[in-house]
Amino acid sequence: MKRAYERLLDYVMWDTQSDRNTKNVPSTPGQLLFSHHLVEEVKALGIQDVTLDALGYIYGLLPANGGKDHLDVTHVPTIGFLAHVDTAEAHPSVKKKPKIIHNYDGSVITLESGAKLDPDFDDRLLKLIGDDLIVTDGYTLLGGDDKAGIAEIMTALEFFMEHPEIPHGNIAFSFTPDEEIGESQTNFNVEAFRADFAYTVDGGQFGELDQENFNAASANITIKGITVHAGSAKNKMRNPAVVAMEFDQMLPAWERPEHTEGYEGYYHLEKMDANGEVAHMHYNIREFDTEQFQRRKETVCRIAEMLNDRYGAGTVTVEIKNGYRNMAEKLRPHLHLIEYAKEAIAEMGYEPIVNPSRGGTDGCELSYKGVPCPNMGTGNIAAHSVREVASVQKMDLCVELIIKLIKRYAFFEG
Repeated sequence: MKRAYERLLDYVMWDTQSDRNTKNVPSTPGQLLFSHHLVEEVKALGIQDVTLDALGYIYGLLPANGGKDHLDVTHVPTIGFLAHVDTAEAHPSVKKKPKIIHNYDGSVITLESGAKLDPDFDDRLLKLIGDDLIVTDGYTLLGGDDKAGIAEIMTALEFFMEHPEIPHGNIAFSFTPDEEIGESQTNFNVEAFRADFAYTVDGGQFGELDQENFNAASANITIKGITVHAGSAKNKMRNPAVVAMEFDQMLPAWERPEHTEGYEGYYHLEKMDANGEVAHMHYNIREFDTEQFQRRKETVCRIAEMLNDRYGAGTVTVEIKNGYRNMAEKLRPHLHLIEYAKEAIAEMGYEPIVNPSRGGTDGCELSYKGVPCPNMGTGNIAAHSVREVASVQKMDLCVELIIKLIKRYAFFEG
């Protein structure tokens, strides 16, 4: 049986970076090409119930099996697993050069680009001492977010295909496009997924379990300028870049990602470009508390109003788009999803890591669509960074965890 890391080394070579600036679904053609590849791989495992729709969503089902003892598994819930095919826009995704650093000793690793993997900067590396680490040359993303998750789900599916003597209920799985640009659940077909409960397998250390997460929104700010020759600009020029900087300075500086942790929300200026005519700014707005989340969005609009009073109506326009929501409310009635995972991790000799997720996954909105869906880690760290690392051994543990959960749900008692 193929190990998960072997699949990952293949998957990361596919260019599946999503692009929020297109109107296509999926947003980039590489995602669809990779999804075709995955469907063929699923079929090669012997699983025939798998489809790829026109929008790039894969849905599949491994039918229930009573195992060698012919147990009655018709009454147990269908458990689903999800991962996304796209990689983040943050850094280049093409021309990857993954390599394996064997038996990591805890020292600083300098990649070809000069980027450093330093335990003093990221102490999660200390948990990977003795592991074999997959990294890039430091010029591109690795793409373990979330191709490590895909690799682990595929490896678990292969395990059950090779072990028909082990009882399990229906196992649903889905691989989605455009998660990194917040569009993966826009066209997700819950009926095609066919799961009663699910887990996303999407980023983070092995043992991480996310049962609550940020509420998320994006704010696109457009600032119109007035172009005048600098030599005769007095009382005439309106430099949109300067107004953009003013806008940013009116947000609380201590509520940026680099100054927040735990349950603290933030405003994140992710992108900005400007010329003499117009400036564009893209903010991510994040907050756990629903009321405070609404206040954050209102603050952005209020700043725009103040600047329009100062510089003229229509100078600043704001477009706010809501993203994922905090899944905690939908998971509380179904805490077996967390408890079973915690028990399995403990059985494996590890301490579960249950923290508020300062991000989001497919499972956030899927939980609001009626399929409660927490997230589990994949054994990779530093996602969205050229310093991204995937651990060979921790990926194996993630596969083992998926297998244990599927086995456990074969005996679900409600």
